[in-house]
Amino acid sequence: MTSSNSDGQRQAEPTHLRNGGVSVVFTPDVFGVPAVVHWGAALDDADIPGLLATAAPAVMNSSLDIPRSFSIAAGRAHGWSGTPAIEAHAADAVIDGFSLVETTHDGAEVRFALRDAAATVEATFQYALDAAGLLHATIALANITTDRRVDITAARSLLPLPARAAEIVDFTGRWTHERQPQRAQLHDGTWLRSSRRGRPGHDASFLTLAGTRDFRFRTGEVWAAHLAWSGNQEMRVERLPEGAGVHSAVLGGGEIVDAGELRLQPGEVHVSPESLFAWSDQGIDGVTARLHASIRSRPDHPRTPRPLLLNTWEAVYFDHDLETLTTLATTAAELGVERFVLDDGWFRGRRDDSAGLGDWFVDAAVWPDGLVPLSERVHGLGMQFGLWFEPEMVNPDSDLARQHPEWMLGENPLLASRHQFVLNFSLPEVEAYILERLDDVVTAAGVDFVKWDHNRDLHASLGAHRDRHVRAHTLGVYRVLDELRRRHPLLEIESCASGGGRADLGMLARTDRVWTSDCNDPVERQQIQRWTQTLLPPELLGAHVGPTVSHTTGRHASFSFRAATALFGHAGLEWDLTAATPDERTAIAAWTALYRELRGLLHSGVTVRGDDVDHGALLHGVVSADRREAVFAWVRTETSGTANTPRVPIPGLDPTAGYRVRVRDEVGAAGRHQVADPIWMSGDLTVTGAVLAQGLPLPVLNPGNALLLHLTPAS
Repeated sequence: MTSSNSDGQRQAEPTHLRNGGVSVVFTPDVFGVPAVVHWGAALDDADIPGLLATAAPAVMNSSLDIPRSFSIAAGRAHGWSGTPAIEAHAADAVIDGFSLVETTHDGAEVRFALRDAAATVEATFQYALDAAGLLHATIALANITTDRRVDITAARSLLPLPARAAEIVDFTGRWTHERQPQRAQLHDGTWLRSSRRGRPGHDASFLTLAGTRDFRFRTGEVWAAHLAWSGNQEMRVERLPEGAGVHSAVLGGGEIVDAGELRLQPGEVHVSPESLFAWSDQGIDGVTARLHASIRSRPDHPRTPRPLLLNTWEAVYFDHDLETLTTLATTAAELGVERFVLDDGWFRGRRDDSAGLGDWFVDAAVWPDGLVPLSERVHGLGMQFGLWFEPEMVNPDSDLARQHPEWMLGENPLLASRHQFVLNFSLPEVEAYILERLDDVVTAAGVDFVKWDHNRDLHASLGAHRDRHVRAHTLGVYRVLDELRRRHPLLEIESCASGGGRADLGMLARTDRVWTSDCNDPVERQQIQRWTQTLLPPELLGAHVGPTVSHTTGRHASFSFRAATALFGHAGLEWDLTAATPDERTAIAAWTALYRELRGLLHSGVTVRGDDVDHGALLHGVVSADRREAVFAWVRTETSGTANTPRVPIPGLDPTAGYRVRVRDEVGAAGRHQVADPIWMSGDLTVTGAVLAQGLPLPVLNPGNALLLHLTPAS
């Protein structure tokens, strides 16, 4: 797939990747370096000549005397005035001016090997378009010198955007209020979101969406990017007045590398975190469908039914006692729970959150016979046994900190958070210690599930020589997780970072779900889960029913609303069930049965969200891949501005299919703000998908209520 130009350099030929209804086309720019000339709707090979014939822009006044280009290795040496793809240097020499060395093209995958003008670095840009139409991009940088060190500052995967991409949506948030969308107009200049927290954080951009004006869930053309990395990172959308070749702007990003964090000695290679790019002409839901399909195709994606769990945190907090927890486990099993997770407080010296982190030994004062008696009783009740750890953190008041203060990442003592600091996972001895302790506890107690928590930002995170260690720490965490899973292939792991502070696909390549938020308030959770599902499928989102009064907000919520909200995820409970009333126990048992009935659909179907609802209402659901069955939630979080709900379009269905529509109210009726329901709800409604697309008149709910609709094939 290569040829030589008149200067003896390798000249790229056009390369067309096509898969999953998407095409990505590369062609050489004036310097012979591959440039993306199309990323979007699938093209036929017959379309390519015309595309290439129109791939060069005009030559502008007061500009270069050649058409401006934006190559995969865009930099100033070739006239690019925006953010470069590669930022690196060797001594005083800037690494730039890349030329093509070799192209390897195999179906829906291509690798371009390029070399900088001084022959210091070989950069291999790899792109793979999977069956879901998701583009996976990485950059490998190799120091090809024999005598010089190369310092890497940035390796960014950047793709062009057309002029019709007019708006940006990404996310912000805080603890217990993650994944809050924000929308902006795309203007000239650099729109930049960066995280230097040592983890993506509760305010992470998460998924960056650029789209046509007023794009919504079901309409508009959308281009999206996500970085599968759990450390410092940036995402950007950038537009120059002169554009990017025939395109208007660029989208992408990469890892943020602090000074001295990434130095390549001769012969060493650095591979960037993977960037994921998704395109859809069917709105945000189209992007979500591609992302979910791609994630579900991973070899290690959970295949077994997601067990309904009980986490003990909001039930007992630090008050651990075998008899109390055995009673709680017995009640949980009677009500249909399938996994019992013992949270914080089981290890040495841990009576509150000020001490003990790092001392991962069972506290003999609380558990004189270890955790085995509880584990055996949980297993005897037919449930799996789970356990909480926070392996990356240490309390200064711990035996570990006193014995090995050099294992802690250096920070100003005033920067303690929750009375804790960070262990330096870049040290082999720290990795070995954590692996040995977790392996020992997991093995001895027969642990089936680990909740891996991470309750603070890393802030300065300095090594012994005041060098930054976020990157090395993140890679160390990855190594420990990988080895723990190798030793315990059946062990499942949850990524928790004081809730949803590390919900990225780098971490989820090594874990089986994410704790979506520390907030179980269903009003807050409706929005948090709605937008987290833009990237992650429901089966990866921990979603729990908490007590009547929310632990984090103090808001009262009905059981039916809490239960309906938690249904659309990997469901569980965070509640002292022994204190539940008989009526509550009956409702809980009905809900656990409903979850077991519907989870096959909820965890394999297509996530859809309705646009055409009034303020304070939400419509969302999951439709089976064959579009024969669906579950929808009609949700009211604020008082309706209208007295009567007009027809609400039900999205994602087969217009030619017939559906039986019924309300699932086993967990309790949703409160109405009306005298009577719409007439159609009084009988057994059978209707076509075409009619449902026009809409159903739905009941006017009181705030803090949700109605579940179950659609099955008409007989």
